[in-house]
Amino acid sequence: MRKVRPLTVHHLNEVLLICSLVLLVAVAAVRVSTRSGLPTLLIYLGIGVAIGQDGIGVGFDDAEMTQVLGYAALVVILAEGGLGTKWREIKPALSTAAALATVGVAVSVGITACAAHYLVGLGWKQALIIGAVVSSTDAAAVFSVLRRVPLPSKLTGALEAESGFNDAPVVILVVAFSARGPVDDWYVLVGEIALELAIGAAVGLAVGWLGAYGLRHVALPASGLYPIAVMAIAVSAYATGALAHGSGFLAVYLAALVLGNAKLPHAPATRGFAEGLGWIAQIGMFVLLGLLVTPHELGKDVVPALVVGLALTVVARPLSVLVSTAPFRMRWQEKVLLSWAGLRGAVPIVLATIPMVSQVPDSRRIFNIVFVLVIVYTLVQGPTLPTLATWLRLGNTESTSDLGIESAPLERLRGHLLSVAIPTTSKMHGVEVAELRLPAGSAVTLVVRDGTSFVPLPSTVLRRGDELLVVATDPVRDKAEARLRAVGRDGKLAGWLGTTG
Repeated sequence: MRKVRPLTVHHLNEVLLICSLVLLVAVAAVRVSTRSGLPTLLIYLGIGVAIGQDGIGVGFDDAEMTQVLGYAALVVILAEGGLGTKWREIKPALSTAAALATVGVAVSVGITACAAHYLVGLGWKQALIIGAVVSSTDAAAVFSVLRRVPLPSKLTGALEAESGFNDAPVVILVVAFSARGPVDDWYVLVGEIALELAIGAAVGLAVGWLGAYGLRHVALPASGLYPIAVMAIAVSAYATGALAHGSGFLAVYLAALVLGNAKLPHAPATRGFAEGLGWIAQIGMFVLLGLLVTPHELGKDVVPALVVGLALTVVARPLSVLVSTAPFRMRWQEKVLLSWAGLRGAVPIVLATIPMVSQVPDSRRIFNIVFVLVIVYTLVQGPTLPTLATWLRLGNTESTSDLGIESAPLERLRGHLLSVAIPTTSKMHGVEVAELRLPAGSAVTLVVRDGTSFVPLPSTVLRRGDELLVVATDPVRDKAEARLRAVGRDGKLAGWLGTTG
């Protein structure tokens, strides 16, 4: 029996050096991706392939470890996406997103599975697995692309919510299709999906509400503890939902959504912390998936991947959008964009490890087909999405941006310090302090302008780039923040225009 050498400090030094270099290369790749429009996931996968068997020669074929770490990374990515999603944007599109994540997934699975069976020659079990695996839009890919594409809030909300919701039913389908023995009847699968979604939604909303209530009423001794607490609460929602036999992925997304819209203390710092963790999760997951693949084995699966991907992209996804959005009023341009914006990323590749762990026949071929499909069609869809949005005239025409307001609680004094940053496009520019008309019990106590701080007068005119320190007592804190946001959107006439913030 081969003796395993214990981990030493020398090994730790090597691991830390390799990991730090990979992270630095990945960070530099983000800039290259931003300039070129090339999706970052392809660069990260390329790093993993370069390190792997056909590159430097690092051998790695542990599908089960990849699945576990991929799930963990997906939890962090969904939490980061939920924290950054604005409720007012997804609320109008919630029903559309729910239809896309359920009915749309069912239509996409059926059409893609038929293409894999009749056009590629896979057995029905393998075809259904591929159909389920690639029918989920990837949260990381969607969130990263939407940050660069100025779409109307209705479409942004629909795509963000769909990518957050559809992982749950897809995971259930992939696990069911990968199980040994016959697949359950369709009505049994539908019942299981409905039950797990209901449990996951209930757990996520409950954990998110309880966490937000606690963080709003307890002052932690250090501001750096708030981001840690928020992420811990979101991850606990996943674990609780999964242990309750519900959808942990839906639970973590909804819990993070509640927390991200609860006006918690130090919210900008929390979002920055979560975004950093999200980047680390994406980098680690993509590099690990790149290590798992063996490039010289992909050649025979390129054509099947292109055929299945073509059926998914030009038939399955558009039909799923048409069927899902039929009950809703939506222009044809919006449906076209929703059809093209069904981006795939690491999630399908992670899900493709499930049949490998379950030892499904031809599971390695399933993984290779999914891997090639994701690379090719992400390379096609990601960079062309901004151009398509412009061609369809679906760019966001809103000229104002929201204020950055960070709150720090003063528990003993029963008050709050609101740190307000005025962006360049805010209509608070040119407004006098007195014209803010803040509620009684709140006041602007300090202004920082061009690196210099001063106590403002009622006649002080605010400018772009100013940072304000607003003190508000506990009862009027929400009203003061709402008033500041209203003035930021509509200027000094916000109250007359009916804007509430």
